[in-house]
Amino acid sequence: MSDSELVAVQTFGTRQEADLAASALEAAGIDAIVQADSGGGMQPSIAWAGVGVQVIVRIEDAESARAILEEPARSMPD
Repeated sequence: MSDSELVAVQTFGTRQEADLAASALEAAGIDAIVQADSGGGMQPSIAWAGVGVQVIVRIEDAESARAILEEPARSMPD
């Protein structure tokens, strides 16, 4: 990511949920990173005890990112 301003667009309770959201944003062409204080992975519970696991994007992509993350999941056809 470049030196533009970064913002958290959504907070999750687990790293896995945040990773899925970041993947969805990447698939839509929006650079995203996941940020969490988990003690280097040794204490994952401290992430949700603090601010949670955040998905971070450039400020200019924030509106589009929120719209993508708010869209309900579509079920796969049978």
